[in-house]
Amino acid sequence: MRHRERASYERTTVDAILDEALICHVGFVAEGQPFVLPTTHARIEAQLYLHGAAGNHMLGSLVDGAPLCVTVTLIDALVLARSYFRHSMNYRSVVVLGAGRPVTDPAEKLRAMHALIERVHPGRSALVRAPTPEELEVTTVLSLPIDEASAKIRTGPPIDLDADYARPCWAGVLPLELVAGTPVPDARVPPGLAPPPSLSSWSRKPRTGG
Repeated sequence: MRHRERASYERTTVDAILDEALICHVGFVAEGQPFVLPTTHARIEAQLYLHGAAGNHMLGSLVDGAPLCVTVTLIDALVLARSYFRHSMNYRSVVVLGAGRPVTDPAEKLRAMHALIERVHPGRSALVRAPTPEELEVTTVLSLPIDEASAKIRTGPPIDLDADYARPCWAGVLPLELVAGTPVPDARVPPGLAPPPSLSSWSRKPRTGG
């Protein structure tokens, strides 16, 4: 209930944050033990897809419909205030609650894998080999409907107490941004084969919505 003014239930807001985040954390309980594990994700319309090896402990615990919680967080800035208590961060986060459905249809599984590759690097799927039927068979894909989801967002400067504004202390916002470095080729890339030009303009922000 704290800071309810930061909450948003707009699907466009939720979808935009999910699409920009590269990593999600999945919370679940298996045999009485709580787990929170990081993984990649991709959204196709109103479905969130997770994937892993067929023997993946997390997905193996969720294929039967156990409750789960998927969380993503984007940190946009450090908020430096005039007191310990008022320091904060500007962020955008989403929580999705529900139960997963194992994807068994090969065509849907392939679409999900395609979306996951495109999330990492748009256009990458056209450059690399698609999975074989055998590779799809040993990959577990879980679909989670984005039915119960909410976003929480903080923006703006520090909110100090009136009595603290007179302190001779710098306060404000330090923006943070995830940027790409120089591509480092794998040792077995043929000499003279340059990286895709799109890598020089890589951004965590997706080019298009879905």
